[in-house]
Amino acid sequence: MPRKSKLKSRKLEELTSIWKILTKEEKEILRQNYDVKEFKKGDIIYQEGEKPTYLMCVVEGQVKIFRNGFGGREQIVRIITPVSYFGYRAHLAKEDYVTSAVVQCRTVIFFIPLKSFDIILNQNIKFSQTFLKFLAADLGIADFRVANLVQKHVRGRLAESILFLKDNYGCEADGATLVVSMTREDLSGLSNMTTANGIRTLSQFVSEGIVEVNKRKIKILDEEKLLNISHFG
Repeated sequence: MPRKSKLKSRKLEELTSIWKILTKEEKEILRQNYDVKEFKKGDIIYQEGEKPTYLMCVVEGQVKIFRNGFGGREQIVRIITPVSYFGYRAHLAKEDYVTSAVVQCRTVIFFIPLKSFDIILNQNIKFSQTFLKFLAADLGIADFRVANLVQKHVRGRLAESILFLKDNYGCEADGATLVVSMTREDLSGLSNMTTANGIRTLSQFVSEGIVEVNKRKIKILDEEKLLNISHFG
């Protein structure tokens, strides 16, 4: 079960920059209704088919958004990292969740009831435009990845996924190690391939000196080769 986070005692404005475009009255609506909870690895945030009830924001940690495909194989849609919002698309489309969300490590999440979200959405045009931009950006990324994953072979898919993680979530201080931690199974799911193919292809990349793998951390050693594999994959 999730527990209350110590972050509850911090100023709400410190948790998300979206507060900068809210009026004093709108901030008060959130202060009276928000919650912050801490989750452990493996905790389910929501499941496919459930009705959305909260706008959520990852403050610390990592959440995996996925769908169960044929044969029970997970298809990872995206990874949510700080400070990113999720869980609201289904609500805006007036439908149930078509994905599931699971915590990847110790994670702190900021919750806003969708009733409060709707009040502000309907009266603050800058707030509405911000979430419209979020949706448009997500759609653009999804379109790009669908095209690539359908057209490329396994090496191209894996290379594209590693570059996708670098470009969208960044690297650590060394400029080469991906910030996002991924199991081999999850990386395979993100690349739309079986776990066996994913592990074999990643091992090839390691033996060819393209990447280095340390548990769940991937370090890019030769980005030019990775780009070539992705481009011609």
